[in-house]
Amino acid sequence: MTLLIQANTAINNAREQIDPRWYPRYHLAPPAGWMNDPNGLTWFDGYYHAFYQHHPYSPIWGPMHWGHARSRDMVNWEHLPVALAPEGPEDKDGCFSGSAVVAGDELALIYTGHKFHGDPSEDNLYQVQCLATSRDGLHFDRQGMVIDTPEGVHHFRDPKVWRENDRWYMVVGARVNDIGEVQLYQSEDLRSWTYLRPLAQATEKMGYMWECPDFFPLNDKHILLFSPQGIAAEGYHHRNLFQSGYTVGVWQDDAIFRIEQPFCELDHGHDFYAPQTFVTPDGRRVVIGWMAMWESPMPEKADGWAGMFSLPRELTLGDDGRVRMQPVKELELLRGECQSCSVNALSNDTVLLQANLQAAEIALELDISLSTAEQFGLSLGKGARIYVDDQSRRLVVERDYPEHGLSGHRSVPLPDADRLNLRIWLDSCSVEVFVNNGEFTLSSRIYPDAHDRDLSLFSRHGTAVVPSVNIWSLNV
Repeated sequence: MTLLIQANTAINNAREQIDPRWYPRYHLAPPAGWMNDPNGLTWFDGYYHAFYQHHPYSPIWGPMHWGHARSRDMVNWEHLPVALAPEGPEDKDGCFSGSAVVAGDELALIYTGHKFHGDPSEDNLYQVQCLATSRDGLHFDRQGMVIDTPEGVHHFRDPKVWRENDRWYMVVGARVNDIGEVQLYQSEDLRSWTYLRPLAQATEKMGYMWECPDFFPLNDKHILLFSPQGIAAEGYHHRNLFQSGYTVGVWQDDAIFRIEQPFCELDHGHDFYAPQTFVTPDGRRVVIGWMAMWESPMPEKADGWAGMFSLPRELTLGDDGRVRMQPVKELELLRGECQSCSVNALSNDTVLLQANLQAAEIALELDISLSTAEQFGLSLGKGARIYVDDQSRRLVVERDYPEHGLSGHRSVPLPDADRLNLRIWLDSCSVEVFVNNGEFTLSSRIYPDAHDRDLSLFSRHGTAVVPSVNIWSLNV
């Protein structure tokens, strides 16, 4: 029995045992087992394809496979058989992250083969880049290694490939002398690659490893998206153990990437890592991230699964040079009935908006110029709050689940405008907050008990003015 057959058999046996208490209603999650980085996001043969780092045998990270799902609309996902298993000499210890491109009538997966030469120690670790191809988008023929490990380098992973001016380009994350960098390669055929140069390198404070690089144009600029490891927290910034973010600059063909804006976090919540982008058939640049965080408690492991993806988000570049994210328009297909209300003055009080809310899209407008409360906003049960803190002049996402080892808050500065517009997507174990048309985004996992999901408006120590609240039930 091949490893692919074994993996798919294990998933089919385990998926019926999943406890659904926190399993997402409309986010993509594994049918069973473990999920981390999104891989191979692309459009091929009439479908959006999403692959992901996957351990099918348990909800704990293990030898990586490539899970696979597809969708016509980025909203309703169909789980497919596992696409890759670590069954070759080049990837015997894991099929690590990578990307996908359409080459003629084939779908090509370019991924990192993870292997140890001897005992599993740092000195014996080697990571190489591999290729697999498919004509039907379901069954993949392994083509083996296409780039070997550079001399003296052990961490060399997460290739992202694109085509430009009749050539293929690849960026790969690397750790060189304990400094993170992104390396740039070029090819005519996806099989023979030439190393060009480092595309970008970390300064001493910018981390020891740059994972999951992505490089793409927005407007007349280029964006280098990556997940640096080893950046120290500073004030409100870099509060997660590992970060994901971007720099903005200018690049053409194989010239030097000239950075014009330094690293900026892409999402400001507790859980967003390893984002990867792709282009829709109508030309939108869309990103999806892993909605979890390394070395963070994941209570859903007890339920037979772990990890989920963020919503797909369209990227745009603002006039201020910052990247903005908005939920893709297709997500409006989920909308059911809408409940609307407004609260002209909520003083030192809590008002129930909806009892036992499992999944919803919420549009909330807050008048921060007329409100006098020290804190005001939304709460979901006892453990999750989204609110304005007037003293710090910040919008806060707070979670408090000490029984699961998950407590703390993340925040972004309030705008200068009089009103704050929030678009909030709530699922069984997640909340995603989009601020003022994507100026900021905060994504966090939450773990409310089954009977602790009442959605309420609150104000503390003063009056809150809430011009409008719209809550859409979702057809999920």
